[in-house]
Amino acid sequence: MRILVVGGGGREHSLCWAIAASPLCAKLYCAPGNAGITQVAECIDVAAEDIAGQVTLAQRLKADFVVVGPEVPLAMGLADRLAEAGIKVFGPSQKAAQLESSKGFTKDLCQRHNIPTSAYRRFTDAGEAEAYIKAQGAPIVIKADGLAAGKGVVVAETIEQAIAAARDMLSGNRFGAAGASIVVEEFLVGEEASFFALTDGEHALALVGAQDHKRVFDGDQGPNTGGMGAYSPAPVFDATMQQRTMDEIILPTVRAMAGAGTPFKGVLYAGLMITAQGPKIFEYNCRFGDPECQVLMMRLKSDILPALIAAADGGLKHFDLRWSNDTALTVVMAAKGYPDAYQKGSEIRGLAAAATVEGVQIFHAGTKFGEGGRVLANGGRVLNVTAMAPNVEQARERAYRAVDLIDWPDGFCRRDIAWRAVGRQR
Repeated sequence: MRILVVGGGGREHSLCWAIAASPLCAKLYCAPGNAGITQVAECIDVAAEDIAGQVTLAQRLKADFVVVGPEVPLAMGLADRLAEAGIKVFGPSQKAAQLESSKGFTKDLCQRHNIPTSAYRRFTDAGEAEAYIKAQGAPIVIKADGLAAGKGVVVAETIEQAIAAARDMLSGNRFGAAGASIVVEEFLVGEEASFFALTDGEHALALVGAQDHKRVFDGDQGPNTGGMGAYSPAPVFDATMQQRTMDEIILPTVRAMAGAGTPFKGVLYAGLMITAQGPKIFEYNCRFGDPECQVLMMRLKSDILPALIAAADGGLKHFDLRWSNDTALTVVMAAKGYPDAYQKGSEIRGLAAAATVEGVQIFHAGTKFGEGGRVLANGGRVLNVTAMAPNVEQARERAYRAVDLIDWPDGFCRRDIAWRAVGRQR
């Protein structure tokens, strides 16, 4: 098969790495790709958000199958346009992608179908939001309704912080149109987990759980980011919790979307809080997580490509996948200043040495080639240093040993990835 992967981040590098290993894959393309993806795929400079350009590219390449990585082209209808052109695609329709592109859409769906989630209200008026926040008290969570690259959530510790966040979003200053409507919701107490399931519109296949680290600094301090690291399996998300999540959250969502005439085909990424009452969903994403995809692809022992095709074709009912019991852990190396202003173009050295550490795979996120084949930083999150080992402590040790071999003065990373799991083992 001739496969096209859309996107150019760490998620797409890990997907390309896994797809390239499939015997079904005769030729692999990635658009736009990055410096690391060139090791496993032919990269073509077409932006992921260029919907017409991606459809034209898929037609020109005679692609048999397109895998859409990021959320923005899905929310813009890329899967619909590819399907209209007669090209098989992994990824939900624009209407189904509302599970991610509108926080309010998802909250309303959960409420209608008794899917466990936090109490909430939706607002477009700052004054009404302020009155509600004062009545509820703090801590409280303020979310931009639309897509904000993982940064549209403020966990406010005080009423004043919450009101400022609501006003900032609704004014359009912070996230533009994405913040024109906001969701104000209850602060859930518990431990976060990420869970993934493939769905073909009718059936769902459980993948595995992971734990992401959203805050930029050690100790879960600082602003939210797109994710500074992840690991899988997450001890908080055991087999019982996985079954409850499938029964109480994933399957009711699949049935609800099908019943509304907008069947979801692709991967459902449930952002969960594991509370004293069990799992509650605080967000859905309509694509693989980034950086969670990197640890999932490391643990997956089966061929990923037939599973993605089965999701697109409606063939998941009798499908199964095998997973390694080892722990995979990824550390995100980001440009100094991220998630705020940061510089591009600094050189990264030492990647070959880092890749020699046992069990380590380096997935590129925001990189490009400079003169003479030099690898340059070209984004906020730049590298995903990913390691596999029999347990979380060994995986962490391997990942950070590789990080320390990378010579990039303009980068930084968190030094405490998987601190909850390591703490449990001591």
